[in-house]
Amino acid sequence: MIRTDALDQLPVRTAVPALERALDDRGVAVLCAPPGTGKTTLVPLVLAGLTGGGPVRRVLVAEPRRIAARAAARRMAWLVGEQAGGRVGFTVRGERVVGRDTVVEVVTTGVLLQRLQRDQELAGVDAVIIDECHERHLDADTVAAFLLDVREAIRPDLRLVAASATTDAQGWARLLGDAPVVEAQGVSHPVEVVWAPPAAPVRPPHGMRVDPALLTHVAATVRRALAERDGDVLCFLPGVGEIGRVAGQLAGVAAEVLQVHGRAPAAVQDAVLAGSSDGRRVVLATSVAESSLTVPGVRVVVDSGLAREPRTDHARGLSALTTVRASQAAGRQRAGRAGREAPGAVYRCWAQAEDGRLARFPSPEIKVADLAAFALQAACWGDPDASGLALLDPPPAGAMSAAREVLTAVGAVDADGRVTDRGVRMSRLGLHPRLARALLDGAAEVGGRRAAEVVALLSEEPPREYGDDLAAALRTARRGGDGYAARWRQEVRRLSSSVKDAAGGSGPDDAAVGLVAALAFPERVARARGEGAFLMASGTGAELRDSSGLRSAPWLAVAVADRPAHAASARVRLAAVIDEDTARAAAGHLLRGGEEVHWAGGDVVARRVERLGAVELSVRPLKQPAPGPVREALVEGLRREGLGLLRWTRESEQLRERLAFLHRELGAPWPDVSEGALLERTEQWLEPELSRARRRSDLARIDAGQALRRLLPWATGEAVRLDELAPERIEVPSGSRIRVEYGGAQPVLAVKLQELFGLRETPRVAGVPVLVHLLSPAGRPAAVTADLASFWRDGYRAVRADLRGRYPKHPWPEDPTTVEATRFTKARLKRE
Repeated sequence: MIRTDALDQLPVRTAVPALERALDDRGVAVLCAPPGTGKTTLVPLVLAGLTGGGPVRRVLVAEPRRIAARAAARRMAWLVGEQAGGRVGFTVRGERVVGRDTVVEVVTTGVLLQRLQRDQELAGVDAVIIDECHERHLDADTVAAFLLDVREAIRPDLRLVAASATTDAQGWARLLGDAPVVEAQGVSHPVEVVWAPPAAPVRPPHGMRVDPALLTHVAATVRRALAERDGDVLCFLPGVGEIGRVAGQLAGVAAEVLQVHGRAPAAVQDAVLAGSSDGRRVVLATSVAESSLTVPGVRVVVDSGLAREPRTDHARGLSALTTVRASQAAGRQRAGRAGREAPGAVYRCWAQAEDGRLARFPSPEIKVADLAAFALQAACWGDPDASGLALLDPPPAGAMSAAREVLTAVGAVDADGRVTDRGVRMSRLGLHPRLARALLDGAAEVGGRRAAEVVALLSEEPPREYGDDLAAALRTARRGGDGYAARWRQEVRRLSSSVKDAAGGSGPDDAAVGLVAALAFPERVARARGEGAFLMASGTGAELRDSSGLRSAPWLAVAVADRPAHAASARVRLAAVIDEDTARAAAGHLLRGGEEVHWAGGDVVARRVERLGAVELSVRPLKQPAPGPVREALVEGLRREGLGLLRWTRESEQLRERLAFLHRELGAPWPDVSEGALLERTEQWLEPELSRARRRSDLARIDAGQALRRLLPWATGEAVRLDELAPERIEVPSGSRIRVEYGGAQPVLAVKLQELFGLRETPRVAGVPVLVHLLSPAGRPAAVTADLASFWRDGYRAVRADLRGRYPKHPWPEDPTTVEATRFTKARLKRE
């Protein structure tokens, strides 16, 4: 019997007529309704004709999570007085509860993607509702794009509703072709905000790690809420591990502590959603309870302020969930849970000043996630680069390029990006392409059952108490009686049925586990570097914790790893022991061999190397390397260590300085002899000596000055003017030939003052006056001038007075411009 009273109490009922008119007129609509209004339960029943007396239609409801799909189906079945599997059913991965009379079927978005790939027409389906589309899960975005293609090409009669729990619906409305937006008002009670930051600073989250001090504070805040408020407490935490740790710290509270997440047993989920009248409850939940589920009895929310989002390091082949600060939108959704049934309160475990700095909305998954599965779906759909899909956000080019590389490596697409037959089969396994490859190829080597067992472990990471040894985790799952083991066995059955005809293999379990893991993640096969450190084929270092039993392994197949911020190496969370042969077999596409000649350790290194990605498998010295690579290595050495590797005499250094001066003052055709310019023109001045060189010591025998003369402008005839324009020495009035220094901003002539007697003007080179350093008879600085005439007139008198007293044996005439220059004392001059 239909529960009319319960249906009439759902606030969304007032928006149903407008929704039906929008679908009749346009075939598409966006429905905005807060959580708890009945958009997930009443609307499908009305559109299917199960309430309200309309025509019977078949309706698909796509939910982002399995727990939400089951809960929605059971709730709708209860509203029409039935059990799930009658007129209302559900299908999630590994579980299908439908019957011949089912007209409303709740599915996960992943299941709907698979169904669309097999039957683009969706024969027999009249309407599709994409629920919780505001969460921007990648599967939901993809489903919407595919359905819009279907409506445009073959099913214009297919009705499509995008249902959102927030009012940020304009983007979806534009995507659906300016679809009408229908809003339903929820019954919202006031929610008091209590700011409850930790008393002492806590470390920000990084990777999967959350500061234990914050979890202790969250547990204390739950106890405080129980003491200060009435009703059940809903506490939001980022993941299963944090839920377990907070639950442990709540032992002894006067309330039943329940844990809600995607891995929770169905009985626990049902108990939470059913409510309880036997006392107070504390429900510890992940973000699944933000909008997908309604938890009755909640009057208080405790919000840790954290969430989990996917992140991918494409360069290192690492992808995993990471802990982030929850967005402002998520904070509003969570707080609203306290006001669904009566006035409530939310305790926010961060400071009010921090709230405005939070992101407004969660990151769309298409912008941050690994896109290999999406790229395979797009290729199977016939649009390999996804350029023709109607998406709210286009996929990042770099992420799509990395995804195509993965798909090509596993044989899912050809060189042009078109899906292969193997790729089609992989897409229908309901697995990430990496895991699909491991299942198909692993089954042929180790048997379908064992391959399925390992892939099931990889598709849902085992609990941390299973340890970091994948083979040991397999044995634990086989004998385990916990919720994870039950889900694992169900997935094994599903996967085994898809490869049941594969040939079986023999050998120990540990070897089989290692091979399948390596097939899934070939870039993560890793060779030991000692003391628990490994180098993965991707080039990233990996480290095991000190207590790991895998530290002595020569090779690992790393299944799960994350790289904390600012860390040089990834932390291994799950891996299997393998040997080199297994690494070669699984990562054969990364195998490279050949001659390597490069500059390393201060000299040319020539060797024959075999590599598996970044891992060196074998190295042998190369006795007769080809001249070309050797020359390139020597040039690289000059770039790294500088031109000082050549032989520079005092004369060659001065020649370079003279040329630099002429290039600076006169420009072309005088050459640029800066470090960078010379390294760019090695073939013009270091040949043929450079091509004859074989090692560092050969560079040291190349006369740099002789080589530099090759750059002089011989073709124009200007080269012969070098000594005229930038003479190495200048003859002064005494007859001495004094060296000119060109290393500074201005040429410098350092000469004894007496040797310039009679010279009225400053000497010039290339038209530039030299900077004259006037020296005492002992060669010590006495004065500096670039204007000799001015010095004789204004500065000489003071210098003369000083020098006469210190050097009385030398001549110091009153007018130095009228006497003969000399290098000698007065007595010597008399003798001569």
